[in-house]
Amino acid sequence: MTQYEIAVLYHPDLEIDLEKATSRVEKIFTDNGGEVKNVDNWGKRKLAYPIKKNEHAVYVFYTLDLPEQSVRKIESTLNITDEVIRFLITRPDLKAIAKAEALKAEKAKKAAERGESATEEKTEE
Repeated sequence: MTQYEIAVLYHPDLEIDLEKATSRVEKIFTDNGGEVKNVDNWGKRKLAYPIKKNEHAVYVFYTLDLPEQSVRKIESTLNITDEVIRFLITRPDLKAIAKAEALKAEKAKKAAERGESATEEKTEE
């Protein structure tokens, strides 16, 4: 199983009743052997350019584990799904993510050390 990130742009009229559309798309993922790890709903946003005469779309990002052979089946199914305006399937660079998190933790640690030394100096005065 390989980790994938899938960005799905839903039709803007589905903002009110998005549950039905998201459950349908999640069913497509699970029927093809996928396991949804995380769902991040960004809500309705303006598009950079009109897609199918729509100025807005509902952005939902999925993180899931999929067998590699299922990606083509999911792509072909999402292409004919009426609720989905556009989608993008990518494989995240796990090494870069781990490196960024390590740098972030190191930066936070240094900031905490500076914060502690600054408070110690103030108490000595």
